[in-house]
Amino acid sequence: MKKILKIFGAAWVIIGISFFLYMFSTFKARGFDKSILKNSPSIEVNISDEHISFVPKSITKSTIFFFPGALVDPFAYSPLCFELAKNGYKTIIVRMPWRMATKGYNLIKEQNLLTDKGNYTLIGHSQGGKMAGQFVYENPKAIKNLILLGTTHPRDIDLSDLNINVLKIYGSNDGVASPEKIKENKSRLPLNAAFFEINGGNHSQFGYYGHQMGDHAANITRDEQLNIIVSEILEFLKSHVTEQNQLSAL
Repeated sequence: MKKILKIFGAAWVIIGISFFLYMFSTFKARGFDKSILKNSPSIEVNISDEHISFVPKSITKSTIFFFPGALVDPFAYSPLCFELAKNGYKTIIVRMPWRMATKGYNLIKEQNLLTDKGNYTLIGHSQGGKMAGQFVYENPKAIKNLILLGTTHPRDIDLSDLNINVLKIYGSNDGVASPEKIKENKSRLPLNAAFFEINGGNHSQFGYYGHQMGDHAANITRDEQLNIIVSEILEFLKSHVTEQNQLSAL
């Protein structure tokens, strides 16, 4: 009996190690030009234990914070954040403890990064989207725009009464956060929340990492999905700046 238990225990250890190695490999950043992580004539890149920031050297429109998905290498979102910086937005990827947004979603507040009251955009992918919603719920006046990528959240909180601009982007082929489940929680967002479906997009291609377990295959390339995401985010931010300017002129 003891021998069987030892064999059983050893098998579980092997399974655990194999799963850890699989997860580490799957969620590792890949598939993009690493030169974007170096300073260029137009973008200053700062990498620390807390953040990965892309700062336009010309006039900055406003600041964007990005919460990565659970266990995903934060560098996997560098192409997206680099593109946003190219369009004038200082963009900061928050490096979460143990790569878990549940452990670090308050870091932008604790590290005193919110110096320009209310003039911020917060983006989160998957579980990062869940915790971005949680941060807004707990700090309703700190963030102006909330952008949720590939997430069914908010599920456990209600943001419908908040004065905040919301955009939800999701993929038609997402096997982790399906379009059906995403739409189920529409009532928990403000009435003016915008929804955009990426035809052929999936969950894993919101970043540059491996194919996530449970996800469906995409019908478009990762670069194509990136271009769509960037375009929709920029249009969303531009529309609300225009709207705010029109209100100010009244």
